[in-house]
Amino acid sequence: MPRVFLTGLGFVTSIGNDAGTVTRSLRELRHGFELYPPFQKPDIPCKVIGTIKDFGTDSTDPEDWTFPAAYKIKRELLRTMAPNGLFAHCAMLQAVADAKLTEPDISNPDTGLYAASAGSPFLLHHHNDRLKQLGVMRCTPFGIVASIAGTLNFNLIAAFKIQGVSCGFSSACASSAHALGYAFDDLVLGRQKRMFVVGAEDGNVDAILPFAGMRTLSLQTDPNLASRPFDAARDGFVGTGGATVIVLETEDEVVRRGITPYAEFLGWGQASDGYNVAISHPEGGGSAAAMKLALRAAHVAPEQVDYVNAHATSTLIGDISEARALRSVFKDAARRPLVSSTKALTGHGLSLAGAMETGFCGLALREGFIPGNAHLTKIEPECAGLNIPLTTKNTPANIVVKNSSGFGGANVALVLKRVA
Repeated sequence: MPRVFLTGLGFVTSIGNDAGTVTRSLRELRHGFELYPPFQKPDIPCKVIGTIKDFGTDSTDPEDWTFPAAYKIKRELLRTMAPNGLFAHCAMLQAVADAKLTEPDISNPDTGLYAASAGSPFLLHHHNDRLKQLGVMRCTPFGIVASIAGTLNFNLIAAFKIQGVSCGFSSACASSAHALGYAFDDLVLGRQKRMFVVGAEDGNVDAILPFAGMRTLSLQTDPNLASRPFDAARDGFVGTGGATVIVLETEDEVVRRGITPYAEFLGWGQASDGYNVAISHPEGGGSAAAMKLALRAAHVAPEQVDYVNAHATSTLIGDISEARALRSVFKDAARRPLVSSTKALTGHGLSLAGAMETGFCGLALREGFIPGNAHLTKIEPECAGLNIPLTTKNTPANIVVKNSSGFGGANVALVLKRVA
């Protein structure tokens, strides 16, 4: 089967809006959390989010938005976007430049795009309220394409003239990891030569606050303590938004274009818990099954894995479930891989998380480091036995596993390899 490589990355995240800044933040364990002004009210229990700097998207009118001057986006494109669409468009421009793609490389039948997003609850609420209060003929004709779950694919396919396969993925926090897996399949089966995989979320009140009703958000007021995966004192996750775009290409395209990849994508696996609509199986059965399937597909033995970028969101149940899954897959305690959750720095990007953290793994593999676990002071006893570094290790990993999990017990594991 054709080999698949990561050849381009684009980031708009709480820890940086370009690959260089993100890499420094990962190395130095610098988080992107701030007290979020709309949450500073007595009736809102959570106070902290991972903020997106240098972008202003509070208005329901895209013409009022602000973003870095380096991005030139036409008015007719902006008016059909949600905030996550703006983030994704900017990350897409970065990824195109990073992979050194030309217009003919992007717009042809062999190049496709998969995207993952929950849509924009912010704009959906706005447009529905306007419809009810002012009548349907006072609504913008772009309200649907700017707000429903497929808004990323609609906008990016049109703006970048994508002619290959396209689809949107919706499996909650596993969405963009699923998108990566199916993009890999399209490449190895010869259906496409190149795929853009996009994850993006608004990261605002409407996207994050409802999770407080599920009792899953951290109630910490100190940004330095709010996201603590695997820590005994963790009390929930911190929400965030932004976007990541990953370019995947076949080996033939890598050779033809003379591009140096970030990493090789060896294979993936997925499995379901079959347990609960909202919480992971206590024993992590689905996550363990996904990892085993991924390793089998990649022809990698557990003892060959050097690092696992965990899904671990800093929730009470989820971190323990994943820890049990990791122990069941990596049985030899003396040879267990290093494990960390970069959500301690970024917060949880929901459907963005899989792509964002896979991008982080690509940076770590190319630059030769393994991110540590920020804010971890006392490990959760149920997570004992895992090889959890407190600081960044400036040693290269060769094989990396990226875990993602979503509502309904959807689990995905991706396997990446360092390019020598």
